[in-house]
Amino acid sequence: MPANKDGDGGWKSFIWNSDKKEFLGRTGCSWLKIFIFYVIFYGCLAGIFIGTIQAMLLTLSNYKPTYQDRVAPPGLSHSPRPDKAEINYNINDESTYLPYVNHIDAFLKAYNEDVQKDDTKFEECGDKPQFYTDRGELESDNGVRKACRFRREWLGECSGQKDEKLKNYGFDDGQPCLIVKLNRIVNFMPRPPASNDSIPEAVRPKLQGNVIPIHCSSKREEEANLLGQIKYFGLGTGFPLQYYPYYGKLLQPQYLQPLVAIKFYNITTDVDVRVECKVYGENIDYSEKDRSQGRFDIKFTIKTKS
Repeated sequence: MPANKDGDGGWKSFIWNSDKKEFLGRTGCSWLKIFIFYVIFYGCLAGIFIGTIQAMLLTLSNYKPTYQDRVAPPGLSHSPRPDKAEINYNINDESTYLPYVNHIDAFLKAYNEDVQKDDTKFEECGDKPQFYTDRGELESDNGVRKACRFRREWLGECSGQKDEKLKNYGFDDGQPCLIVKLNRIVNFMPRPPASNDSIPEAVRPKLQGNVIPIHCSSKREEEANLLGQIKYFGLGTGFPLQYYPYYGKLLQPQYLQPLVAIKFYNITTDVDVRVECKVYGENIDYSEKDRSQGRFDIKFTIKTKS
């Protein structure tokens, strides 16, 4: 059967037409025009994209988030911090409470005296609560700022340092410690309570100036008699103001936030005891959706039976 004259060559002729000097239906001049068009087109798109990114970067600070309106300051966290907010162990079985002890050990290493020796990075801010420490504006030319030293020994019976008996932070005696901190927020300055009416009565006699107080109590009213005595260790009865504001990782890479150690002396054993700890301040809020905002809940189950 003779081949169709118009279709002679078929797809081969479409790929390269030697008579018209066309590749895929276009001449070299046509391909050059298309190439130049797309180079200019995508070049303009890339230029617009780079320009908008550069314009956005001009509005951003290297030292703090531009928008902090969705940050709900501050979070309250503790060590040890088990996954299910439950501390469950047996006094007679070291393997059950050793993970909690190791967690506190690892956390407090940053507060060891040898870590804070460098006078170019750390400074003494007093052994009593004081007012905020002003180290200049974030965007100033002051460069890296010093941080206040925090002595681990201030944590008293929860420091894990005084003697061999305290190395397990009370877990082996059924008197466990929690090490509590306010989470870091750049340039945030927590304000003490405006009046005594906003804090529990138990806190008022011990309240000091220049401190964000903390208080723990039973989560359920019917469990109040199961909690027993609580004692707080640290610089004052809460978080002292001289450690604020925090200037961020670039300007204060060595920053140590103040700590409060909480020791529970007489928690009833072999039952579940739920505890709530809260900090109190004029600009500290709480939320049912975020259980770490300004407070935390934890359940203790200390067993004595094998």
